[in-house]
Amino acid sequence: MNLFHVKTLFPLLWFFACALPAFSQNAALDDARKEKIPDFFVSLEGNDAWSGTLPQPLKDRTDGPFASLEKARDAARSKAAEKNTSVVIQVQSGLYELNQTFQLSHKDSPPEGTRVTWRGEPGGVVRLVGGRFLNQWTHVDDPDVKKLFEPDVCEKIIVVDLKSMGIENYGSPKGGGIQLYFRGKPMTLARYPNEEFIKITSLSGGHPIDVRGTKGDAHGDFQFADDHLATLSEEKDLWVHGYWFWDWAEQRHPVASIDATTKTLKVEPPYHSYGYRVGQWFYAYNSLREIDMPGEFYVDREKGVLYFYPPEEVEENSMVVSILDTIWQMKDVSRTSVQGFVFEFCRSNAVVLQGGEENLVVGCTIRNASGSGISASGKNQTIFGCSLYNLGKGGISMGGGDRKTLTPANNLVMNNDIHDYALIQRVYASGISISGVGIRVANNKIYNAPHMGIGFSGNDHLMEFNEIYNVCFESNDAGAIYTGRNWSMRGNVLRFNYLHDIRGFENRGCVGIYLDDQFSSAEMFGNIFKNVSRATMIGGGRDNKIVNNIYINCAPCVHLDARGRGWQKYFTQNWIQSLEETGVHLGIKIFEPPYSEKYPELMSILEKHPGTPVDNIVARNICVGGSWDGTNAGQWRGRSIWNEADQFNTIESNLVDEDPLFEDAENGNFTLRPESPALKMGFEQIPWEKIGTFADPLQAKP
Repeated sequence: MNLFHVKTLFPLLWFFACALPAFSQNAALDDARKEKIPDFFVSLEGNDAWSGTLPQPLKDRTDGPFASLEKARDAARSKAAEKNTSVVIQVQSGLYELNQTFQLSHKDSPPEGTRVTWRGEPGGVVRLVGGRFLNQWTHVDDPDVKKLFEPDVCEKIIVVDLKSMGIENYGSPKGGGIQLYFRGKPMTLARYPNEEFIKITSLSGGHPIDVRGTKGDAHGDFQFADDHLATLSEEKDLWVHGYWFWDWAEQRHPVASIDATTKTLKVEPPYHSYGYRVGQWFYAYNSLREIDMPGEFYVDREKGVLYFYPPEEVEENSMVVSILDTIWQMKDVSRTSVQGFVFEFCRSNAVVLQGGEENLVVGCTIRNASGSGISASGKNQTIFGCSLYNLGKGGISMGGGDRKTLTPANNLVMNNDIHDYALIQRVYASGISISGVGIRVANNKIYNAPHMGIGFSGNDHLMEFNEIYNVCFESNDAGAIYTGRNWSMRGNVLRFNYLHDIRGFENRGCVGIYLDDQFSSAEMFGNIFKNVSRATMIGGGRDNKIVNNIYINCAPCVHLDARGRGWQKYFTQNWIQSLEETGVHLGIKIFEPPYSEKYPELMSILEKHPGTPVDNIVARNICVGGSWDGTNAGQWRGRSIWNEADQFNTIESNLVDEDPLFEDAENGNFTLRPESPALKMGFEQIPWEKIGTFADPLQAKP
């Protein structure tokens, strides 16, 4: 019955999903594509005493553009309110070094039916910078510092006196502090080893722990076998960064001590919440003497001095350090567009949209931030056609909607190119992260990251036509698309996504779409998985659908376990107790409208085999190469589908180890030939050609 329901609804769903992306459902996007005459201008040649209505100064310099964003903001606010009209502010090409975060508030929301548009000069490059350029440097002359380096390295290191430039706030080496960039790329806080990791060989914390047979110690007191690390015992501000217990949880610690004789390292508490385990990996960093390769730097926070080994010749404006936390901030602002800017060099989130509605960030480049690229909330918000990279945390974080009432946010994250992120916070800093209700994530390309591509929580989200690859490369037991641990988060759809070349740290395996810890009611339809170690995973949940997907060289293709009946029974019991006592979890009344009406399956969740994965559908999938259920796949130690799964779930009509007759899968054409055996069993063609980013005049320029 459920399978029939999915199949009959699919043509209607497919129609809405496959509408050409260029025909946007968002009026703000359509408005952004129109050519509009600016009302005000901002220029490096401007003056805030002028009218701001001219793009360039008059020859007699009696009038011209504004000099500051703040002056243009105030002028736009007044005109929009007085004239009840839309306003366009154009910022002329150039490099703008901001001394403070540019802020918009509810006062800058134009009247209903109008918009305020901030845009960079069409055809130009407008860089809004939250850093300071370093154009004064010397070479090392301190004899105590010179003796730390080999002569050939020492002569290449340059020194910048930050304190003399008025830069005195350096933040912490833990992350979010001062960061050096050279020729538009983040440099490396000096570390050892330069690229690899050191392994924990034994533990001596004296507080043993045992997590389902995995043993470790709660205190960060352990041994290592590396001879060179032992020589760093005298470093005054040494830190370590490691995956201390699980492959998906990392933390940075200041070092309390290193005993060079016993090769014992102790970290400063607070200790890692999961503890420490033999075989886990870490590295040391924030060490002056470890500047031994091009691109490494160190800041002496006591003296206010930066040391740097430049990879190329230093030229004017080639070095910059981050100063501001955020570059552009909008709080409770509505009906405002931000278009065609480059935001870079800051210590936290580059662009923040906090609340408000009907805002648009389009065609922007967000790079070189120690936090996330864009952090947004509110409703009817759109982030479109942006390029985000070189980020310390995630790419785009979007929240909105009301989970108590299931009111959707109707937010859109579309056609963005996101890569090389999570440079500082290595895990749980997704390319795109969404929370709340009713957010659409479509046609994004996400790649080159140590952990997740997309992380989601909440209800009724739609994730479609995204391409994700080369993620989770420094972690295991992780998901390229991940969610977990809440029975009330339902109605999420993941369809027509292409996930490929995802293998995990040391090729030990991770997951394509990971429904962790009994997450339920997600629909996975028409996705393509290629060279993904464990492609789709139902971690003990119920009411999920894995239908009409293609798996190529995945092992296993499908995982379905019953953890709620075994090692995770405690979690099941906690949920049951909470629901039985109050009928409420996290303030959400799942036995009352709107939950009881929209998700009727919840009404029987306490009676219908609680903790057991029931009513999952795994049907009409294609498996080519690899292993369907992990049998004979080696690293997964046997079958990945629970032995009793057929008793409670529908697993049928899957094409396994039979040629499905693709047109040209090697070159990315996943169309099935008319004579395909998969089509005969009811498989629907996947619109693979619509996956990924697409050309649009509003896209960010390289």
